[in-house]
Amino acid sequence: MSEGAEGRQPLVLIPGLACDAALWEAQVSGLWDLAAFTIGDTLRDDSIAVMASRILANAPERFAVAGLSMGGYVALEIWRQAPGRVTRLALLDTNARADNRHTSAMRRGTIAAAEQRGYEAVAREGLARLVRPEAPADLRERVVAMALRTGFEVYARQQNAIITRPDSRDDLTGIKVPTLVLVGEQDALTPPALSEEMATAIPGAVLERIADSGHLSAMEQPAAVTAAMRRWLERPA
Repeated sequence: MSEGAEGRQPLVLIPGLACDAALWEAQVSGLWDLAAFTIGDTLRDDSIAVMASRILANAPERFAVAGLSMGGYVALEIWRQAPGRVTRLALLDTNARADNRHTSAMRRGTIAAAEQRGYEAVAREGLARLVRPEAPADLRERVVAMALRTGFEVYARQQNAIITRPDSRDDLTGIKVPTLVLVGEQDALTPPALSEEMATAIPGAVLERIADSGHLSAMEQPAAVTAAMRRWLERPA
């Protein structure tokens, strides 16, 4: 495996919809001894394939990759485009299925609602599906602040990219690197059954279910997610 600074593994972290590097703040702090980090750029493109190509153009020659939610769609696309460059794969609170007619309509509806009523209002309403009901107020405000930093234009581009993403289920059996599939027990957007589906299909995948967590597990239960990722990074290749 190629290694980064001081022998650490190169690790590309890919944020989800309306997320930036703050999504992974705890993991960057907690895994610095094992990994040399790059945050994948998902802010400029309206295609999952183009996001993956952009990240590959700026990534180390070989690297581990972890993606949460939309970031998981991009991570799977990176595997499709350049499997020989990926040393490890982590799929957090995501799924391998394409959008269906219902979910695509919901995404278009949120874009229209943000245009009509304001992006902050839609971001706040979306919290109910991003974190568990008992999530503390400061976490909720950090999630909204992150969405406002990325902004409505990025949100609309990313939603369109998600709508047009491919179905990845047929690719899962070909993944041959150490793989972590992780999901919050209370994830309302990508429920645990979708992670179980991926973990069953990927040879040797480890499934970790995070208690007391919704969709944004990396922020909601940072210590548990960091510990699961440490175990993943320490697994023999």
